[in-house]
Amino acid sequence: MSPAAVRVTTPSRLHFGMLSFGHSGVRQFGGVGLMVAAPRIRLQIAASDRIEATGPLADRAAEFARRVIENLRLPKSTGCRINIESAPREHIGLGTGTQLGLAIAAGLHALHSLEPPPPAELARIAGRCQRSSIGTHGFAAGGLLVEAGRRAGRRAIAAHRPSGVAGRVAFLLLIPKRATGLFGDAEREAFGRIPPIPPAVTDALAREALMHLLPAAIEGDFVEFSRSLYRYGKSAGECFASQQHGAFLDRRTAELAELIRRLGIEGVGQSSWGPTLFAAVRTEAAGRDLAARLMATGDLCEYELLIAPPCNPGARIEVEV
Repeated sequence: MSPAAVRVTTPSRLHFGMLSFGHSGVRQFGGVGLMVAAPRIRLQIAASDRIEATGPLADRAAEFARRVIENLRLPKSTGCRINIESAPREHIGLGTGTQLGLAIAAGLHALHSLEPPPPAELARIAGRCQRSSIGTHGFAAGGLLVEAGRRAGRRAIAAHRPSGVAGRVAFLLLIPKRATGLFGDAEREAFGRIPPIPPAVTDALAREALMHLLPAAIEGDFVEFSRSLYRYGKSAGECFASQQHGAFLDRRTAELAELIRRLGIEGVGQSSWGPTLFAAVRTEAAGRDLAARLMATGDLCEYELLIAPPCNPGARIEVEV
């Protein structure tokens, strides 16, 4: 008997920075990232005689559904009804598009009682994973992830997911209510203008990730984890300085990151192109305290402050009979 409906809940993705870009003969993109439990996408998919979607990002959801149904070679009469209960905005550094596409692809597999494919195949069906694979592996497995990148014509090497501090810290997210980062044609054009990342910088980033950030996460060393997180993000971000303000999207974002560091928080960075900032704190209570101190220092009315614990299980797919 086919399911009556499928409910999918996904985490969001923080991307701490890419390892490599622009040099032929070496792996491209790669990087380090973390899946967080909030904000999240929560949606329900049910069978229908046509494709319809309601809620935030409804048009994008319907577009994904059409692509997935076509790529799965389901009958042309196949439809679905998608109700999106919650979703963060797109293009703010949280990997929303990838999580939405994978949620619909995974949901349609479950709705039609199809065997779930590996993460890379799920991304292909949804039309995602053109550069970074952090969100793809994070959808399936959650946690703190390191991606080695890809060679031309090859898939990215599967990410590694360590335990330790990633299961105990929390992150305060500072999400602008209106601003967005680069995406679409503007992002593609920006990559065309960015100078290749020097091999020495790629080597330094890889060393930072493998010799400091990951060991600190595995050992539960919050102080070293925070310091390494800032060093990695700053070095990776500065590779994109030709298209932004140093390691950050703009001067306002850079100033806010520096303010957080002056308040004693070392693990600060920008996720992807931003504009979302993150700050690593020991506990959710420490995150609430930091949020209160930030609000007391000045006008942050243009930001939403959200406390997000890491998401270690990845997406949740529930079949409703």
